Amino acid sequence: MEAPPEHCPGVESQDAGKASACAGCPNQNLCSTGQASGAKDAYLSVVTERLREVKHKLLVLSGKGGVGKSTLTYLLTRTMAHACPEKNFSVLDIDICGPSQPRVFGVAGEQVHQSGSGWSPVFVDENLSVMSIGFLLGSPDDAIIWRGPKKNGMIKQFLGDVDWGELDYLIVDTPPGTSDEHLSTVSFLENSREGLAAIVVTTPQELSLLDVRKEINFCRKLKIPIVGVVENMAGFVCPSCTKQSVIFPAKSGGAEKMAQDMEIPFLGRIPLDPKLAKCCDQGKDFLAEHPESPAVLASSEITKKIFSYYDGSS
Repeated sequence: MEAPPEHCPGVESQDAGKASACAGCPNQNLCSTGQASGAKDAYLSVVTERLREVKHKLLVLSGKGGVGKSTLTYLLTRTMAHACPEKNFSVLDIDICGPSQPRVFGVAGEQVHQSGSGWSPVFVDENLSVMSIGFLLGSPDDAIIWRGPKKNGMIKQFLGDVDWGELDYLIVDTPPGTSDEHLSTVSFLENSREGLAAIVVTTPQELSLLDVRKEINFCRKLKIPIVGVVENMAGFVCPSCTKQSVIFPAKSGGAEKMAQDMEIPFLGRIPLDPKLAKCCDQGKDFLAEHPESPAVLASSEITKKIFSYYDGSS
């Protein structure tokens, strides 16, 4: 199959091969006869084989933008990799329009290498690697102006064309919401659900909690197990004295109350530390630079709960 047109209705749609957008598409005959749907099933087998040696797949989700999901992905992955140097970790950045993981991990200038076994993730440390569309852009200032089908195709390549090898944890950084990227990822992982789970990120404000409740319901509808909820930016760490101040008051009880109401685990709170933001901007290892930061201590407790969840479910 060749790349689909911008307004492609999708191979599973009743209009596949029949919509106006299908006119002139080289795949029109495949879709109209149902062969494209068979091609998708075949690709699921490819993804399953690629992820055969990936033990655990962890989605980092939030219905709200600006809650620090990418920063938290970085912090938790760094913490996990430091805690278990004998295990292998990789981050998959599927925030197609706003890829930030190459920058925060300090590998923004690297290139993805391709071999007979597929694309190779970019290694940050011996046990930590990253894959992102950010590595495939000519310039970090390039805008990615893509509709859903093209984003879906990119995610399909990430899951099926990357030589992931033996991994203990594949952590997936997602964009906010419950749309194309999320549905595509879950769809392509349909036959690779063993070890699949999600953590949900929020901030204490009710505006954020409203959208995060939708994300939790999204997981439930798609039968994605939820490890728990993390409350990010739960206080501000003074860079001079390290004392914490509340900057986003949790008027309705915050993430802990929401988790209790929705009957899912509350994993903990991560404070907002300016030193963490600085390390992300500079691509430095925050745990090595500031091991005594309250954010590191909080992240360590959360990762223990993540490990415990997977140890108990395996």
